[in-house]
Amino acid sequence: MWIVLLLLVLVCAYLGFEYWTNVRRLRLIPIRVYVNGTRGKSSVARLIAAALRAGGIRTVGKTTGSSPRFLFPDGSEVLIRRLGTPNIKEQLKVVRWARQYDARAIVVECMALQPYTQWLSEHRMIRSTIGVCTNVRADHLDVMGPTVAEVERALAGTVPEHAAFFTAERQYNRVLREACHDNGTSFEVVSVEDAAAVTPAELAGFSYLEHADNVALALKVATHLGVPRGVALKGMQGCTPDIGALKKWELQFFGRRIAWVNGFAANDPDSYRILWKLLHSTFAGVEARIVVANCRDDRPDRSRQLGELAAEMPDVDRFLLIGTGTEVFARAALKAGVPQERIYTMVGEGVDKVFERIVALSGASSVVFGIGNIKGVGVMLDEYFCNRAQPAQRR
Repeated sequence: MWIVLLLLVLVCAYLGFEYWTNVRRLRLIPIRVYVNGTRGKSSVARLIAAALRAGGIRTVGKTTGSSPRFLFPDGSEVLIRRLGTPNIKEQLKVVRWARQYDARAIVVECMALQPYTQWLSEHRMIRSTIGVCTNVRADHLDVMGPTVAEVERALAGTVPEHAAFFTAERQYNRVLREACHDNGTSFEVVSVEDAAAVTPAELAGFSYLEHADNVALALKVATHLGVPRGVALKGMQGCTPDIGALKKWELQFFGRRIAWVNGFAANDPDSYRILWKLLHSTFAGVEARIVVANCRDDRPDRSRQLGELAAEMPDVDRFLLIGTGTEVFARAALKAGVPQERIYTMVGEGVDKVFERIVALSGASSVVFGIGNIKGVGVMLDEYFCNRAQPAQRR
């Protein structure tokens, strides 16, 4: 009995010491930006960090995204290697590293999903001076749902106290706004006009396909912190994109012109509706349109959602299903009215076989859109296209 009590006291003492050590470190970092949202968190975190660096603010960052990375003050980065499953205590390490590099600012992507751990990571670990929410969409409904309104409530857990809050979500933001009011935090939305102010020429300056909303949101944060718009934008355009960023590679392959667009990291149907509309207009003259869906058997809800979405894409000539758990996508697509002949399953096939099938279906020209998940065969297929792309477009 006494041993149990002693262990309990030691554990409580350790947790208390860890908490107050973290608080002391946070007080020495005057700018703390915490980025949450459904889509685009990694990209926006990178954009903000790059903008602050360009403005002369010594900044470190951390993204979770498709591949967790620690971003150094000089813009270089390193993969965060984990032992076991991801744990939100990882955020405490970021604060410690920030102090080791004498950073004035940290930009951290939220890695929590459960509503309580989202609240905990903000109010006990980061205690941000600026909160950011990219958007609110129908994703991770099994954890934060079952509705988009519930997702918003979960995301509202990272609204900071007595700080500033920025979001590009223009529809589902009532709860976010109320949380800001309750916490004594200012609230600002990136408007349609703000996004439109990011010109096509400015977007063309990025090495990947970036969204105007993301850029406008990062610019709001940077200018709030005193970085001039032009300086911030130039810094953003020079930043290294996340591995899951929307990239486009163009190939000239034995007389065929193939455009590959990596949209694996988007995940949710609303994002894919927006992206497909963009690609449909951008590649209006191609002969074939192909969607490659990388499925995961541990994400059946997402596969089902994307299978239902397939019915809203009648101009897609063929859906190639790769990964695991593809039968969920196929059943949902067939039930939604997608003809059987437009669905082709390539489970267990190597990347080279998938590539050859794409070439065979492409005709003289095609746009190939990767959706679903970046993990596994998804990232390998992206590398396969990248390594065969025109030299000027390679990473």
